[in-house]
Amino acid sequence: SFFFLMSAEIGMGLTGFGVFFLFFGMMLFFDKALLAIGNILFVSGLSFVIGLERTFRFFFQRHKLKATSFFLGGVLVVLLGWPIVGVVLEIYGFFLLFRGFFPVAVGFIRRVPVLGSLLSLPGISALYMVHPYWALVKLL
Repeated sequence: SFFFLMSAEIGMGLTGFGVFFLFFGMMLFFDKALLAIGNILFVSGLSFVIGLERTFRFFFQRHKLKATSFFLGGVLVVLLGWPIVGVVLEIYGFFLLFRGFFPVAVGFIRRVPVLGSLLSLPGISALYMVHPYWALVKLL
């Protein structure tokens, strides 16, 4: 129990630093080293948070193999030194991998006082209601 809590806290820290390094690497005109560090920290942090076995099961499900190949292929391309192409592949793979999570995240954000009112603005609500997944969020 204690080990799991410490592992989850370490994983959240690694994932947060990974996202920071990825964002910072993109802000500095796709710096290869920062993007590589961010990728390694993000993937290792994810495995610390949910565990190695569950991470492998998440990435290597039959219906997610295309998304996994784009995401991990993008990580590999960044590590090989082509940061812009790698980041594009990673972003596409990320959206394919986590597209089922986006309605849940939007539903959560809609309940946050200031952010919820921003998502309710006419132009913004029309953007996220176009996709069929967002119909579920509307019902919440």
